[in-house]
Amino acid sequence: MKKLILIRHAKSSWKFDVTDHQRPLKKRGKNDAKLIGKRLRKLGITADKIICSDAKRTQMTASIILDELEMKNTDFSLDHALYDFEGTHVFESIRATNVEIDTLMVFGHNYALTALANTLGDQVIDNIPTAGVVIIEFANKRWSSISVGKTSLTLFPKELR
Repeated sequence: MKKLILIRHAKSSWKFDVTDHQRPLKKRGKNDAKLIGKRLRKLGITADKIICSDAKRTQMTASIILDELEMKNTDFSLDHALYDFEGTHVFESIRATNVEIDTLMVFGHNYALTALANTLGDQVIDNIPTAGVVIIEFANKRWSSISVGKTSLTLFPKELR
């Protein structure tokens, strides 16, 4: 069985004169990421591998959530291919995951994550909000063969505020 944890980056700032790729989190984004991390820890959520877009806001989100989960020693990699707003490259990265990995955590962007959650899960989700989490479980033994699984959890910051 495979478990996919999709996490959208937290609320980012448009205040600074930087490229989209370099936008940092707003204060609310940092707070939301911390809330999500605490709830995931309470639920006992862990991962065997973490892949993260190399955008600053996804890296900041991952750092905050992983601190809360006490998962600093987990296999972690940045991947520019996850700086994807359609989902094609994210899906390719997921399907390329080593068969030994049972639980994969992905930090990325919308619209890609909402599209993947709707394609791979069995619940319709209008929009994964910033710092939102969707967990999908698959009966498959290989990531390369995943198709439709069961959406086992949705967790959005507004539910925790």
